[in-house]
Amino acid sequence: MSLKYAIIGCGRISPNHIAAALENNLDIVALCDIEESKMDNTIQEFNLSKNIKKYIDYKEMLQNEKPELVAICTESGKHGQIALDCIDASANLIIEKPITLSLEEADMIIEKANEKNIKVSACHQNRFNKSVQKIRKTVEADRFGRLMHGTAHIRWNRGEDYYTQATWRGTWEQDGGALMNQCIHNIDLLRWMMGDEVTEVVGMIDNLIHGFIDVEDLGIALVKFANGSYGIIEGTTNIYPKNLEETLYIFGEKGTVKAGGKSVNLIEEWQFADNLDDAEEVKEKYHENPPNVYGFGHMPLYTDVINAVKNDKEPYVTASDGRNALELVLAIYKSAAEGKSVKLPLNKCSTLDFKGRFDR
Repeated sequence: MSLKYAIIGCGRISPNHIAAALENNLDIVALCDIEESKMDNTIQEFNLSKNIKKYIDYKEMLQNEKPELVAICTESGKHGQIALDCIDASANLIIEKPITLSLEEADMIIEKANEKNIKVSACHQNRFNKSVQKIRKTVEADRFGRLMHGTAHIRWNRGEDYYTQATWRGTWEQDGGALMNQCIHNIDLLRWMMGDEVTEVVGMIDNLIHGFIDVEDLGIALVKFANGSYGIIEGTTNIYPKNLEETLYIFGEKGTVKAGGKSVNLIEEWQFADNLDDAEEVKEKYHENPPNVYGFGHMPLYTDVINAVKNDKEPYVTASDGRNALELVLAIYKSAAEGKSVKLPLNKCSTLDFKGRFDR
């Protein structure tokens, strides 16, 4: 029996979700967007059934259609409230990144989902990249030995035309800047690989050439992990003239790895003291060439969430994982605003705390 599925928000990322829903044989019962034309375009693009219902009001959709799985793909600042309403309606969730823009909302989602036994997955689909899965298994097998430091570099380009496509982009209320929007996937991977628990963050952010947005176009941070390792984050949307790379390095006592490509989908360095595998074979086998930075991860993420719902188990990427990535970005913002290091964990913090940061 396929799950009844609906999507809220039919913008830029939604085709990846619809394609994954179709690939996983979900029963798409409804689309929801405040612009009807976007729903019409989705139906046309994917040749969906004309019987699929279209809703402007997601609460009405939840009440009428009672979907079992909902994808939330709206502007980031609306994720939290929509998620809480979906959980109240007993819908399991896939929430596009970031899970919310507020730690308080993220905690409410986690708590309410646990109370009602609702499955919530944060859409950090790059965890399913072949390259990332290979690195993760190597971390879990302790082949690196002592982890020393890791680095996440996101060197991308976003011009004014990107921001004018949607008014919510580049705002503290609904988006956050380069770190929160473009870089959070790789920030998630760095935290996950380096032991997850962060104790301290030092960050700097700036708006160098995007005077038409409210938020940062450059973020740089040093991260200290509880296991004694360190992290470096460099994220920017200022690279001339187009996206350059997204890379993840892991340096251990007995191993060195570099994942690169458009969305950390290639293994470019593979050196281990144990010599358990051939570096060139690994590079060839764990190589993907996606058409864009979104990669191929949505399809397996959907498969995993469906299995989690049907078998009553936690998804591979949980709401808590989404909170961890959010917390690290907010800690960088907080450190930059206060001009000092920030200790983790954080309990209360939101992008709204930094409104006016780059007012000119």
